[in-house]
Amino acid sequence: MDSKINSQMLKGILSGSILLLLSQEELYGYKLSEKLTEFGFNGIPKGTIYPLLLSLEKKKLIKGTMQPSDTGPKRKYYSLTDTGITETDEFIMQWHDLKNSVDNLIGGSGLNANE
Repeated sequence: MDSKINSQMLKGILSGSILLLLSQEELYGYKLSEKLTEFGFNGIPKGTIYPLLLSLEKKKLIKGTMQPSDTGPKRKYYSLTDTGITETDEFIMQWHDLKNSVDNLIGGSGLNANE
């Protein structure tokens, strides 16, 4: 499959996943990356996360605040805005609809990724 398509698909899923993680707690960029890895998003370059955070911040879905760190300089912690909470709910609904549609397509077509 074309890597450009995979990249675009991943970008949308990562943005939604970042919103989901931030709906649970405030996190800084590196910690977000670690959390994504914990949930199976392996091999995501660290340089991918920060542009997504910037984009989400520009869209006013998240806000960043500088906070002291026990281990060095201040860190920028991100949290959801009210708009971000609404967008997270939308992402969840859209994900369920999309997942169900793709599952139906794969199940109904007789296609199997392992074949």
